Amino acid sequence: MKTVRIGLLGSGFAAELHMHAYRRVFGIRAQVLAVASRSEAVTEFGHRFGIPRSHRDWRILLDDPQIDVIDICTPPAVHAEMIVASVRAGKHVICEKPFTGYFGRLGDRAPVGRTVAKSLMYERVMAEMEELSSVIRASGRLFLYAEDWIYAPAVIKTAEILRATRDKILFMKAEESHSGSHAAHAAQWAMTGGGALIRQGCHPLSAVLYLKQVEAKARGERVAVSDVTCDVGMLTHGLRREERSHIHADPVDVEDWGMLSLTFSDGTKATVFAGDVILGGVRNLVETYTSGGALFSNIAPNNHLVTYLTDEAKLADVYITEKVDRKTGWQFVCLEEEWTRGYFGEIQDFMECVAFGREPLSGLDLAFEAIKVQYAGYRAAEEGKRIAL
Repeated sequence: MKTVRIGLLGSGFAAELHMHAYRRVFGIRAQVLAVASRSEAVTEFGHRFGIPRSHRDWRILLDDPQIDVIDICTPPAVHAEMIVASVRAGKHVICEKPFTGYFGRLGDRAPVGRTVAKSLMYERVMAEMEELSSVIRASGRLFLYAEDWIYAPAVIKTAEILRATRDKILFMKAEESHSGSHAAHAAQWAMTGGGALIRQGCHPLSAVLYLKQVEAKARGERVAVSDVTCDVGMLTHGLRREERSHIHADPVDVEDWGMLSLTFSDGTKATVFAGDVILGGVRNLVETYTSGGALFSNIAPNNHLVTYLTDEAKLADVYITEKVDRKTGWQFVCLEEEWTRGYFGEIQDFMECVAFGREPLSGLDLAFEAIKVQYAGYRAAEEGKRIAL
């Protein structure tokens, strides 16, 4: 049995999801040898998951000859630096979303999201991604883009049906929204590279881009995004403090609501929606309308298990689903969340890619295209016009 040895960067929410997935890998021995994080909680994280070594300096992992792949689960502002250093150290790279973004440069006035033109952001992000891509390709190392929606069972099945039917996708509608992030950095462009539309919207956008390429390949066609329009807003600015008890959005210079519309070169369309102002749990949805039918990928909520319960205290240790403010009443319970949302399939694919030297379903091309479209969208929203790609 082949062994893949991993060095994990980060000890937050995404890192936990990845650790649960590593435990479910089959046919390959996946060993997380070390974790590095600036957080003081990194030692406890390492103990909890049985990771042999914990560090505060991530560069120590690059010098470890035992480590085959670096798994980047850190805030996006440091992704580019970590990717370059890792591949130059001879490591394969797993990178959480987003690939990169604009987080401010020397001379920018704060807050970046209000003072730097989105057209300039787009130009600089495109230049950085071209440089990143060149470094990755020249290294000969694998770049594995941790976009879990590509591996969600509902999306995998949608792709299988598209390959079988060869039907033309006419329109897609995709969404990730919820009641907002508890993390303070989510309110600042300099930390996240944007607001809800990139922090959550990157998932449905990537799914839309992926499924359109699946359809095009099945039909023997070449299809690309030809232009985008976009609208964003800061809807919660009008709320009084007492009206924020359930919505956890307080943006400084980022959007808490966004809508991105794509036109493809074959004239078909897709709309991506994201928001931090939606109560009732996380909405992870992809609707695909084709020349031969309709496919609804209800990643969350879904009706695998629907409950009506009355005693909150008895449910204290029971996980129901993410981003709900109560466990009683009618609830759509998320079963095997790491499987439903694609994390198990994602890590399994990545381990096989490293072990056997093949390309992943979700790789560099998707990572690049998603950010390209995203920042073209931000430019479209600011300038109030359609942006051609």
